[in-house]
Amino acid sequence: MSSDSQAEGAAVRFPPPLVPVIGLAAGELLHRFVWPLPLPVTGVLRVALAALLLAAGIALILAAAGLFRKTGQDPKPWKPSPEIISDGVYRFTRNPMYVSMGLLQAGLGVALADGWVVALVPPVWLVIYLIAIRHEEAYLERKFGGEYQDYKRAVRRWL
Repeated sequence: MSSDSQAEGAAVRFPPPLVPVIGLAAGELLHRFVWPLPLPVTGVLRVALAALLLAAGIALILAAAGLFRKTGQDPKPWKPSPEIISDGVYRFTRNPMYVSMGLLQAGLGVALADGWVVALVPPVWLVIYLIAIRHEEAYLERKFGGEYQDYKRAVRRWL
């Protein structure tokens, strides 16, 4: 995968969905074996919050995946992007799949009553930015120029 080729996608070398999986595992290991970090939310409120976060994450990722299918694009960031998707959920966030991964991780952390899993969402997003988003944005700027820069000005990276 050459980072300079417009025929190829962004220079992403590590699958971004694995980052929240690692965050979830690290949080659980920290919680169980190093220092428990229970959440102050219990009972029905915890279940409701977990369900809300998980439902939002699932809805967001399904909406984004649907737009990828509709436009014939591959969601893998190292694959070429034939066009900028700027409708649907992409009107509100440039990275709905990555936002959804954080929501899913947070929802699982709440469901497990594991504060570490929830606390690791921001570091997971930072890692995703470093290994994927910055490469994706550079690729899209090279490939689409002003069109992508206009989109970046109009839509936030996260929310």
